[in-house]
Amino acid sequence: MDSKIQYPAACNAIETLLIHKDVASDFLSKAIPVFKENKVELRGDEKSIKYGIKLAASHEDWETEYLDLILSIKIVDSMFEAIDHIQKYGSRHTDGIITEDNKNASFFMNTVDSAGVFHNCSTRFADGFRYGFGAEVGISTQSLPPRGPVGLEGLITYKYFLKGNGHIVDDFNSGKKSFTHKDL
Repeated sequence: MDSKIQYPAACNAIETLLIHKDVASDFLSKAIPVFKENKVELRGDEKSIKYGIKLAASHEDWETEYLDLILSIKIVDSMFEAIDHIQKYGSRHTDGIITEDNKNASFFMNTVDSAGVFHNCSTRFADGFRYGFGAEVGISTQSLPPRGPVGLEGLITYKYFLKGNGHIVDDFNSGKKSFTHKDL
C-alpha cells in the first residue's frame, strides 16, 4: 500500500503488482477494499478479474509508468513467471518481493536486473536521500551508466539490496521513525 498510495507520482512507486496464485484469493480479498478506499484504480489480467477487479489490463498497462493512483495486477503461477514479466516489462528502477521464504527472496534479488531490489519493504525507499547519499540529481537504470569517455571509475556500477520487515516510507515521512544517517 505504501508503495502505491504514499506518493503515487514518484518514480519509485509501484505500477504493477504480481501476485502468486496460491495467495491471490486471500491477498486480494483484503487488498482490493483498501485500494478502493484510497481511490486506486485497479486494472487486472484475466485471472485477477475473477477476484473482483473491474477493469481489464491491456498490453500497454504492463509497460506504463502511471505516476498516478492506477495499479496493474497480474496473477502468476510461479516466481519464474514473475521474474520473466519484470525482465520484459520492468523499468529496471526498483522491484520488490514480499515473502517469508528467504531462499526465494535471495533468488529473486539476485536474478532481477534492477538498480534496487527489495525484500519485505516498500519500493518507496529507493531514493538517494534515503540511501544516505544526500540530494539525488538523477537515476540511471542501466547496468553501465556512463556516456562519453570512460575511465576506471566509470566502470563501477552498483545494485542495491534492501531487506525489511514490513517497513513503509510513510513511517519515516510522518516522523514515527527516523533514518540512521544525519543531514550534514
